[in-house]
Amino acid sequence: MSVLINIISIVLILAGLVFFLGSVVGVVRFPDFYTRMHAAGKGDTLSSLLVIMGFAVYHLGQIHWMDFAWADLLVVLKLLAICAFIMLTSPTATHALMNAGYEDGIEPLMRKKGNALDNEEGEKGR
Repeated sequence: MSVLINIISIVLILAGLVFFLGSVVGVVRFPDFYTRMHAAGKGDTLSSLLVIMGFAVYHLGQIHWMDFAWADLLVVLKLLAICAFIMLTSPTATHALMNAGYEDGIEPLMRKKGNALDNEEGEKGR
């Protein structure tokens, strides 16, 4: 049972690290402020949740249920409360930063006409 818990927690933590890496690539490679903030906000929220859930699963697997201590369960509940806090605050902070950028006059990057994705049928539908 302990091996299964360890594998699940390792998979969750590694998945969180992969999403952090994807977020970093998005921040570096995306062309403008808004797409970079989107990558940072989405990647930050999901990857933080995955890493913290991996820690919670690992700690839950380390609890000995025969000699149960409430402090061990309290650690898991605190980790879950941190997850709820991140779910509420991270998207809100990203939205507030994007709104401040918009009010400060940062223009979003628009697609140039003549792009390979633009054609006459696509332009008529707009």
